Amino acid sequence: MSDEGGVAAVDRALSILDALTDEKITLAELSKRTGLYKSTVLRLAKSLERFGYVLRTEDGSYRLGSKVLYLGSLYQRHFRTSEIVPPVLRSIVEELQEGASFYIVDGEHRIVLHRVDAARTVRDSVHEGDRLPLTHGAAGHLLRAFSGVRGERYERIRDAMFASSFGERDPEIAAFAAPVFGHDNRLVGALNVSGPLYRIEALGEKRIVPALFKHAQALTRTFGGNPDAPEFAGWNKPAGKGKAPPRGASTGNHSRSRLNAG
Repeated sequence: MSDEGGVAAVDRALSILDALTDEKITLAELSKRTGLYKSTVLRLAKSLERFGYVLRTEDGSYRLGSKVLYLGSLYQRHFRTSEIVPPVLRSIVEELQEGASFYIVDGEHRIVLHRVDAARTVRDSVHEGDRLPLTHGAAGHLLRAFSGVRGERYERIRDAMFASSFGERDPEIAAFAAPVFGHDNRLVGALNVSGPLYRIEALGEKRIVPALFKHAQALTRTFGGNPDAPEFAGWNKPAGKGKAPPRGASTGNHSRSRLNAG
């Protein structure tokens, strides 16, 4: 078999696994879902069954085999956010010279799961394990938005794919946050950049947001999400395009975001 033919066979076999989303599926339904001939499905399913990835039941229908569960347990065993997220945060800090955090939802709070500080004397004082309210700050509003909270503010955040806050949690601190997704494009957490308000305003949305988007998309791929999904179209908009209009007084040449102005 040629290399090209081998790749095509692997693609077809994987399409069968992707189609096995119900408890049991008939040969005819698998053929319909994959667009493959029944004879092709039958041949590939036999190979998958031989390796334990597919199980054929007594009535002739198919279901996922135990090997898939074994792979899932291996994935969970080896997948550690402590090995994946901190290097990303360090890259963000290196690019922007401000502190970066990764937040997750915990009831009515957000927890700092990972944090990397900037090597600067004046900085946002945030530590791993801190529990902060979801109702204040860029990461809090963003996590609420992508957890399904309704309202005009959260619709704008979902459309823009980021949130910002200026002087909310602390009058001298500002922050930007972007979402990270996992399997089935479910929210995993929020990437956050924070620092003294005057420095964050000096960096500006056009510098911060593209950096956050780049790393949020990469983490989403790592966690098994699809950053190219239509509902995430805001990731492909240039910074400053399609965002919420400014509100309130400006500081220097930068306006405070209407998303989460403090």
